[in-house]
Amino acid sequence: MKKVLTTLILINLLAVFLLPSLTLAQTGVPETCKLKRDFTNVDPACTKDSSVNIERYGICCLFNTLYNITDWIFLILVALAGLFVIIGAMTLMTAAGDPTKVASGRNYILYAMVGLLVAFLAKAVPSIVRMIMGAG
Repeated sequence: MKKVLTTLILINLLAVFLLPSLTLAQTGVPETCKLKRDFTNVDPACTKDSSVNIERYGICCLFNTLYNITDWIFLILVALAGLFVIIGAMTLMTAAGDPTKVASGRNYILYAMVGLLVAFLAKAVPSIVRMIMGAG
Protein backbone atom coordinates (compact mmCIF):
# COMPACT_ATOMS: atom_id res chain seq x y z
CA MET A 1 0.00 0.00 0.00
CA LYS A 2 2.88 2.34 0.79
CA LYS A 3 4.43 1.82 -2.66
CA VAL A 4 1.11 2.48 -4.37
CA LEU A 5 0.60 5.71 -2.45
CA THR A 6 4.14 6.86 -3.20
CA THR A 7 3.68 6.05 -6.88
CA LEU A 8 0.41 7.97 -7.05
CA ILE A 9 1.98 10.99 -5.37
CA LEU A 10 4.92 10.95 -7.78
CA ILE A 11 2.61 10.66 -10.79
CA ASN A 12 0.55 13.60 -9.52
CA LEU A 13 3.66 15.73 -8.97
CA LEU A 14 4.93 14.84 -12.43
CA ALA A 15 1.58 15.83 -13.92
CA VAL A 16 1.54 19.12 -12.03
CA PHE A 17 5.01 20.05 -13.27
CA LEU A 18 4.56 18.67 -16.79
CA LEU A 19 1.14 20.04 -17.73
CA PRO A 20 2.12 23.73 -17.80
CA SER A 21 4.99 23.03 -20.19
CA LEU A 22 2.70 21.00 -22.41
CA THR A 23 0.18 23.82 -22.44
CA LEU A 24 2.84 26.38 -23.35
CA ALA A 25 4.08 24.08 -26.09
CA GLN A 26 0.63 24.24 -27.67
CA THR A 27 0.03 27.98 -27.37
CA GLY A 28 3.51 29.44 -27.53
CA VAL A 29 5.25 31.86 -25.22
CA PRO A 30 3.60 35.27 -24.89
CA GLU A 31 5.48 38.20 -26.45
CA THR A 32 5.35 40.43 -23.38
CA CYS A 33 3.98 40.32 -19.89
CA LYS A 34 0.87 42.26 -18.90
CA LEU A 35 1.81 45.09 -16.55
CA LYS A 36 -0.51 45.95 -13.68
CA ARG A 37 1.37 49.05 -12.52
CA ASP A 38 3.08 52.03 -14.10
CA PHE A 39 6.84 51.45 -14.08
CA THR A 40 7.91 54.53 -16.05
CA ASN A 41 10.05 55.61 -13.07
CA VAL A 42 12.03 52.36 -13.50
CA ASP A 43 12.38 52.59 -17.28
CA PRO A 44 10.59 54.96 -19.67
CA ALA A 45 9.88 51.94 -21.89
CA CYS A 46 7.73 50.43 -19.13
CA THR A 47 4.30 51.49 -20.28
CA LYS A 48 1.21 49.33 -20.51
CA ASP A 49 1.56 49.48 -24.29
CA SER A 50 2.80 46.15 -25.65
CA SER A 51 4.61 47.69 -28.66
CA VAL A 52 7.77 48.28 -26.61
CA ASN A 53 11.09 46.69 -27.54
CA ILE A 54 11.15 43.25 -25.87
CA GLU A 55 14.79 43.54 -24.72
CA ARG A 56 14.02 46.67 -22.68
CA TYR A 57 10.77 45.21 -21.42
CA GLY A 58 12.45 42.47 -19.36
CA ILE A 59 13.15 44.64 -16.31
CA CYS A 60 9.52 45.77 -16.35
CA CYS A 61 8.33 42.16 -16.33
CA LEU A 62 10.74 41.39 -13.49
CA PHE A 63 9.33 44.18 -11.34
CA ASN A 64 5.76 43.27 -12.29
CA THR A 65 6.37 39.68 -11.17
CA LEU A 66 8.07 40.86 -7.98
CA TYR A 67 5.11 43.10 -7.15
CA ASN A 68 2.63 40.29 -7.83
CA ILE A 69 4.51 37.88 -5.54
CA THR A 70 4.84 40.39 -2.71
CA ASP A 71 1.15 41.33 -3.02
CA TRP A 72 0.15 37.68 -2.58
CA ILE A 73 2.55 37.19 0.33
CA PHE A 74 1.16 40.34 1.98
CA LEU A 75 -2.45 39.19 1.62
CA ILE A 76 -1.75 35.70 2.95
CA LEU A 77 0.26 36.94 5.93
CA VAL A 78 -2.32 39.57 6.88
CA ALA A 79 -5.08 36.94 6.75
CA LEU A 80 -3.01 34.54 8.85
CA ALA A 81 -2.18 37.28 11.36
CA GLY A 82 -5.86 38.10 11.75
CA LEU A 83 -6.63 34.42 12.27
CA PHE A 84 -3.90 34.11 14.91
CA VAL A 85 -5.17 37.20 16.74
CA ILE A 86 -8.64 35.66 16.85
CA ILE A 87 -7.27 32.32 18.07
CA GLY A 88 -5.14 34.09 20.69
CA ALA A 89 -8.09 36.16 21.89
CA MET A 90 -10.29 33.07 22.16
CA THR A 91 -7.54 31.27 24.07
CA LEU A 92 -7.23 34.21 26.47
CA MET A 93 -10.99 34.41 26.96
CA THR A 94 -11.34 30.70 27.68
CA ALA A 95 -8.20 30.45 29.84
CA ALA A 96 -10.13 30.77 33.13
CA GLY A 97 -6.98 31.83 34.94
CA ASP A 98 -4.81 28.94 33.71
CA PRO A 99 -1.31 30.45 33.31
CA THR A 100 -0.31 28.11 30.47
CA LYS A 101 -3.38 29.05 28.42
CA VAL A 102 -2.83 32.75 29.11
CA ALA A 103 0.78 32.44 27.95
CA SER A 104 -0.35 30.49 24.89
CA GLY A 105 -2.89 33.18 23.98
CA ARG A 106 -0.30 35.93 24.39
CA ASN A 107 2.13 33.98 22.21
CA TYR A 108 -0.50 33.65 19.46
CA ILE A 109 -1.01 37.40 19.46
CA LEU A 110 2.75 38.05 19.59
CA TYR A 111 3.34 35.74 16.61
CA ALA A 112 0.53 37.51 14.75
CA MET A 113 2.31 40.83 15.25
CA VAL A 114 5.58 39.32 14.01
CA GLY A 115 3.68 38.03 10.96
CA LEU A 116 2.33 41.52 10.28
CA LEU A 117 5.87 42.90 10.49
CA VAL A 118 7.04 40.32 7.95
CA ALA A 119 4.07 41.20 5.72
CA PHE A 120 5.00 44.87 5.74
CA LEU A 121 8.61 43.96 4.99
CA ALA A 122 7.39 41.91 2.02
CA LYS A 123 5.77 45.06 0.63
CA ALA A 124 9.15 46.82 0.87
CA VAL A 125 11.08 44.17 -1.12
CA PRO A 126 10.43 45.69 -4.60
CA SER A 127 11.68 49.09 -3.45
CA ILE A 128 14.80 47.50 -1.97
CA VAL A 129 15.45 45.58 -5.20
CA ARG A 130 14.98 48.80 -7.18
CA MET A 131 17.47 50.61 -4.95
CA ILE A 132 20.03 47.79 -5.27
CA MET A 133 19.66 47.66 -9.06
CA GLY A 134 19.80 51.44 -9.33
CA ALA A 135 16.59 51.42 -11.36
CA GLY A 136 14.72 54.20 -9.63
